[in-house]
Amino acid sequence: MNGGRLGGENGANAGGGTRSERVGLVGVAKAFGRRGRQGALPVLDDVDLSVAGGEFVAVLGPSGCGKSTLLRLIAGLDRPTAGEVRLGGQPVTGVDARCAIVFQEPRLLPWRSVAANVALGARGRATATKPEALLAQVGLDGFAAAYPHQLSGGMAQRAGLARALIGEPRVLLLDEPFAALDALTRLRMQDLLAGICRQWRPTVVMVTHDVDEALTLADRIVIMGPRPARVVATIAVPTLRPRDRADPALARLRAEILGFFGFGTGTGIAPAATRREDARHDEREAAIA
Repeated sequence: MNGGRLGGENGANAGGGTRSERVGLVGVAKAFGRRGRQGALPVLDDVDLSVAGGEFVAVLGPSGCGKSTLLRLIAGLDRPTAGEVRLGGQPVTGVDARCAIVFQEPRLLPWRSVAANVALGARGRATATKPEALLAQVGLDGFAAAYPHQLSGGMAQRAGLARALIGEPRVLLLDEPFAALDALTRLRMQDLLAGICRQWRPTVVMVTHDVDEALTLADRIVIMGPRPARVVATIAVPTLRPRDRADPALARLRAEILGFFGFGTGTGIAPAATRREDARHDEREAAIA
């Protein structure tokens, strides 16, 4: 790897074409059985969502509405009760190595060095990316031989991000990865993630409860309704990158998004979609379907 860049000859870097995949969910529903109780608990219901290759989509919604379940379905860690999940136009039938997940907690193995933890993300596959070089990329140069207990929370989460990236995923799934961090560290991690995505350009689906985080990072924001959840709105974030957090256009979008949750002048989450994406996104939906 040259110059600390991610990826290799396959083009998963800033210097060439990306290896991102489009993601599609068509009529997806998910229900979980309840031990000792009759009937299943419906979590997702008739979810339709398309994400173009290289697009960054943030998912907002009430707690417990199935946002994390959505990520698990995309990754193939769980199966839908109804409907279909597609990756690159093909049905997801099991765990897919093209996806990588970053969780809210770093989940580093305490008996392994930081570099050894990162190497686990390659899942035994040969990769042009070395753990030490990738750690430098995420700001952990010199910590390859350290152990998890020697890292701060932000540093551990950087290591978790490096572990997800070493396998050169085409789809990066983020489950509130910065929620446990202090405010300033969270902002730094957002900037780090934005820079990595500009360079590598994977498809990204990120679950968050932070409206400002979604506005800073995402191309589109998908709003889920209460359980059993559906997509009730899709909002494009048209401002150029890198984003200025003080941009008045983002402030206006923030007020609009908060309205879906009953704050400000909005009326709360509606039972059906209240906003459609532009014609270009409609074309993407047709291509995935």
